[in-house]
Amino acid sequence: MGHCSWAYVNDRERHYHDTEWGVPVHDDRHMFEHLTLENLQCGLSWDLMLKKREIFRQCFDNFDYDKIAAYTEDDVQRILNTDGMLKSERKIRAVINNAKCYQKVREAFGSFCNYLWAYTNGKTVVYDGHAQGRVPVSNGLSDRISKDLKKRGFKYIGSVTIYSHLQACGMINDHDEECPCFHQINEQYPTVHLKPDNEARMMTLRNMPE
Repeated sequence: MGHCSWAYVNDRERHYHDTEWGVPVHDDRHMFEHLTLENLQCGLSWDLMLKKREIFRQCFDNFDYDKIAAYTEDDVQRILNTDGMLKSERKIRAVINNAKCYQKVREAFGSFCNYLWAYTNGKTVVYDGHAQGRVPVSNGLSDRISKDLKKRGFKYIGSVTIYSHLQACGMINDHDEECPCFHQINEQYPTVHLKPDNEARMMTLRNMPE
């Protein structure tokens, strides 16, 4: 299963593609995990994120944002000293900061998923041309969400990172049209077809998730 070219890098990426990438997420813990993986990935490969995913789960209490928001300096040092963990104090502190911001969004909107999915009226967006491989690294939707999240205090959430997050959590279906996942998502979830939206750095080949 799986015809998106990037999914054939190795078994890890293939499994992630076939079972998770692009499937709509409506659970706040799962959504925070997706977002945090994108934060941690900045400047690194996505395959490394998948390889270290269990280490991240151990370090960050399985991405329980309430627990993470209460972390102290001792927790920062604990995470930095964990074998196999990324040795970036800035990213670790950003995850803690984002957990606190995440709580505030939940307080304002009932859930983070409510907040995020409101941008597409609860529907997965299928952009014209994307299924044929004309996939950008960011667009107008990711620009708007990134800008708003920055105002709310989030870190490591530039437009490119947010676009990758929207792909991963199923708000944008960027599977290739020959990929079974493309059709399964469109058949099983509410979708809306839209024209390209201020797309940046258009690529003729499939973007690998960031």
